[in-house]
Formats: sequence, C-alpha cells, structure tokens
Amino acid sequence: MNIAYIPSPSRGVLYLGPVPLRAYAFCIIIGVVVAVWLGSKRWVARGGAKHTVGDIAVWAVPFGLVGGRLYHVITDHQLYFGDGRNPWNAFKIWEGGLGIWGAIALGAVGAWIGARRRGVPLPPWADALAPGIALAQACGRWGNWFNQELYGKATTLPWGLEIDKTLPDGEVVHGVYHPTFLYESLWCVGVALLVIWADRRFTLGHGRAFALYVAAYTVGRFWIEALRIDEAHRFFGLRLNDWTAIVVFLGAVAYLVIVGKKRPGREDPDSIDPVSRDERAAAAAAAAAEGPADEADGTDRAPGTDAADVADVIDEADRTGRAEEGPGAADAAAEAHRAEPKKTP
Repeated sequence: MNIAYIPSPSRGVLYLGPVPLRAYAFCIIIGVVVAVWLGSKRWVARGGAKHTVGDIAVWAVPFGLVGGRLYHVITDHQLYFGDGRNPWNAFKIWEGGLGIWGAIALGAVGAWIGARRRGVPLPPWADALAPGIALAQACGRWGNWFNQELYGKATTLPWGLEIDKTLPDGEVVHGVYHPTFLYESLWCVGVALLVIWADRRFTLGHGRAFALYVAAYTVGRFWIEALRIDEAHRFFGLRLNDWTAIVVFLGAVAYLVIVGKKRPGREDPDSIDPVSRDERAAAAAAAAAEGPADEADGTDRAPGTDAADVADVIDEADRTGRAEEGPGAADAAAEAHRAEPKKTP
C-alpha cells in the first residue's frame, strides 16, 4: 500500500443501538445547513428578512431530495427493475443515488411554492442561495467517499483513491482510482467563490448569480464525467450526464446574456421581501414618532435653557469678568472691605 493514496472508510454507517447513523445522510444534512446559513446572510445583505431563506428551504429541500432520487432511478432504472432486481431498493436513498439535475429542477418547484407563499420573487432568492447550493454539493460529495462510489478510472497519481469493496453481484473491486468525488467537491467550492466574487464585482441580480452557478458547475461536471467508470447510458459516445450538462450550460449562458441586457443591476431591496419592507417601514415610523415626543418633554432642549445651565453661564461670565479686571482687582476689593467701619453691637 502506498501511504500517499487516499484511503476509503471501512464503513459508512454507525449504530446507536438499533438506530443506524449513515455518513451519506449526515453529509447531505451538513450541506443543507451550510446552504441555508450562507443564503440567509446573503439574503439579509440584499435587504431581505432574516428567516425567509429558511422558510422557503423547508419547501425546497424535500422537493429537491425527491427530484434527485427520481432522476437517478429513471436514468438508472436497470439497477432497480428487471430480472433479479428489487424495486423496493429504489427507496433506499441512504445507499446513494441522487441526481443533481433532478434535485435542482424539482427543488426549484418547491422553492417557487415557498416563495409564492411568502410573497417573495424567486430569482433574487435563488441569487442569494446560489453559492450556498454549490457548497452543499461540495459537502454532499463526501457521502460518496463513505459509500465508496462514483470513483473514476484507475490511476497511479499520489492522490488516487483506494477502493476495496464487494459489489451487490459479488464482484470484488480493489485498486486505486481517480477520486472524482474529491474533484467535484473542490470544483464546487471554486464555483461558490466565483459566484460570490462576481456578485460583488458586477452586482448580479434577477437570477443571474444563480445562472452563473449553473453554468460554472456544468463545465466542471462535463470533464469530471469523462473520468467516471460507473455504468451510464451513452449517446453518440457521451454519457447522459454530459449531454445534460451541455444543454443546461447553454441555457444558463443564454439566460445570463439576455437578462443582463434587459434587466441589468440588482432588484430594489423593497421589492424582494414584504416582511423586511414592513419591518423597515415600522422602524422608520417609530423613529419619526420619537422626534415630536422628545420636543414635548424637553429632552431636546437647547443648551442653557434650564436653571442649572443658566447658573453655569452666570458663573462663567463672572469668572471671565474678574480675569479681565487684572490681578489688582482682588487686592482693591479686599482693601475696601477692611476700610469699612465696624458696626457696634
């Protein structure tokens, strides 16, 4: 064994009594938490309310999980249906098998429902969440590492991934392969940083930050797919995911160009979230009401208008006048006092 190779975990599940704790599920949960956390910070910075991203994510995440699983089962139906296959395995999501294309597509439907219920337009919400989604994918790919799946071709590179497992059909896989899960994870981190930078540099809005995320991700997915050796449908020499990446990339680029020309810049903060708009209006009204109240109770009086201030002014004037009379003034006053006749009791 070459110690430079990346080892694979011996197992991807721990048991807390009878309850299984699956690393694949934890990676997905961590990704969701990261996406909602970063998305919320970006949404508030855009002028939205603090809890809006999380409230909409309650709809988007379940839809996304179902969509991701449906895409995988439909495109790899031979793994679950046919002679010797168990259709119930299609529900075993913890064993891996989520297609990002289905997750984004059906997740967008869930997000649209949640956004509509909150009165929030979907494009600015998607812009705020875009880099968080990329980071969620980066976290989720480590679930493939725990499951020893989605690795690439055999390699002798020092960062190769050691695989040692037995497939369901009894075939034993042992060797060193390209860690495509790691390539995609790092690529997604780069996509997140790109979107954050471009959003600040070019003030992206109206869904363009999300479109940039989609376009950048598909570029990486295209070349990573070329390294994978897992079973996949092929058309004209390319894997199905390659064709999907090409189509989605062209659509994202077209959206970037067209919307960039028609609606440059970013949305008005008051137009993206009615909750935050109402909060700002209430705060402004409260601030305006405090002004007249302060004038009524005298808290905003001008300096010198109460008795203490007047006394201070008089004392200061008296000290100033004595200083202007010169140092002899005090001596003259004392001499005049001694010259006064004493009164006889």
